[in-house]
Amino acid sequence: MCNHLRRFGFVSLAIGLLVVSLSVANVFRTPPVQAQRSTAEIERLQETASEFSKLFSEVAEYVQPSVVHVKAVKVMKAEQFQQYHPHGRGGPGGHGGPGGPGGPPGGHGGHGGQGAPFGDDFFDRFFRGRMPKEFRQQGFGSGVIVDARGYILTNNHVVEGADEIYVMLPGKKKELKAEIIGTDPPTDLAVIKIDGNGLPVANLGNSDDAHVGDWVIAIGNPFGLTQTVTAGIISAVGRANVGIADYEDFIQTDAAINPGNSGGPLVNLNAEVIGINSAIFTRSGGYQGIGFAIPSNMAKSVMDSLIKNQRVIRGWLGVVIQDITEELAESFGLPNAEGVLVGDVTPNSPAEKGGMERGDVILKYEGREVKDVNDLRNLVARTSVGTDATVDVLRDNKSVQLTVIIGEQPADLFAQRGGGGGPTAPSADYGMMLENLTPEVARRFGFQDETGGVIVMDVMPGGLAEMSGLQPGDLIKEVNKARIANIQEFWQAAEASPKDKGLLLLVKRGKTTRYVLLKQAE
Repeated sequence: MCNHLRRFGFVSLAIGLLVVSLSVANVFRTPPVQAQRSTAEIERLQETASEFSKLFSEVAEYVQPSVVHVKAVKVMKAEQFQQYHPHGRGGPGGHGGPGGPGGPPGGHGGHGGQGAPFGDDFFDRFFRGRMPKEFRQQGFGSGVIVDARGYILTNNHVVEGADEIYVMLPGKKKELKAEIIGTDPPTDLAVIKIDGNGLPVANLGNSDDAHVGDWVIAIGNPFGLTQTVTAGIISAVGRANVGIADYEDFIQTDAAINPGNSGGPLVNLNAEVIGINSAIFTRSGGYQGIGFAIPSNMAKSVMDSLIKNQRVIRGWLGVVIQDITEELAESFGLPNAEGVLVGDVTPNSPAEKGGMERGDVILKYEGREVKDVNDLRNLVARTSVGTDATVDVLRDNKSVQLTVIIGEQPADLFAQRGGGGGPTAPSADYGMMLENLTPEVARRFGFQDETGGVIVMDVMPGGLAEMSGLQPGDLIKEVNKARIANIQEFWQAAEASPKDKGLLLLVKRGKTTRYVLLKQAE
């Protein structure tokens, strides 16, 4: 079956697109006399269209048996139910309701309970002392069987907080109880399991081979309508900063996806799962042409770790990184704004042991070009702990290749500290107030380990410092790559800096260090 799909898929697609191109060309061509199509030509076109249509049917028929309906049940005590349903109002939305106007995309959630025109004493009058001890709130989603032993991939937001989980196989009426093997909120993935042997399994494909314009099929249970199939194309790949999860590398598609599709597969025309549908961008709560799927390569890495370890073990370099702007590229003398900039190296980390230094620009990781911070984070996180990873960096305009033994990401990686205080020294040209790092100030802001620098005590609204991202409590350690010990040295460095170049600051906030460029817009 799969061989037939692989062989047939791309050939028919190419023929289909050729037919469309020829048809469009004929519409705009106006010959004096339109030649009559021969019967053989018409039959050939009809056969091509039929074959192309049949391909979609075969892919759907092949994958559908592995797509399941997931029901998550939250058991609530009577007092909890009354807190969630005051005065008979509608209940809270299901898992991951739609995003509001102007807000981030929402997950495919169930709908909230329907509001009712009941008074304050509704529960007392209706139940008359017979209030049930428990209420069961249900949410629905989708999942895909990826292992014949009963392992199912779905979204974390489908099963999050559930006390009971049930799965219904296609064409069956009996619900099977499922257990949670593991969840991973940073990627919005979860693995659940039902008892079974020889279950129909979907093949996980290589999401790195997905390209914009490829045809895809989404399968799931939108609004409880089981085994619904929709088709579209891949609209974009590598979507990040969407605001759905911590690790984002989404495949964007215009295949119709709605609440209830969460956890279902996004499938290519080789009948391979290349994504797990996770969220939609919507202002209405329904399909508006933009859906997001977690790439299968990320899903497989998370799934394997959850099954093996009941948690996700991620790779770790031990660097603080930031995207390179055109201004930063100019300050560092870089030819362009490609790669990511190392703002700091964690002591005793894999990066430090591998020879990485602050100010390095990471261009490639394991031979793959690094586009931005999100790209590098995802690549490192998917790398197995203990791997010897090659990292190509640019250091002082010279290419250097490093070998770093990848470590395990610490649980408290993103822990930070901060503080506040009043201004004591002006730096009005840059829109901020500074103070020397005295022992008292160091204790107040958590910088006891630092021996020099100046603290940003306040920033002027709309000023250069605020526009550049500086905040009260930031510690400025360097100006134009030179260490400073106090405000006097800050001003000496600032006055010596060419006005058109701006100030390149090394700033520490909590436990992280990054570069900030203070430069007036031209």
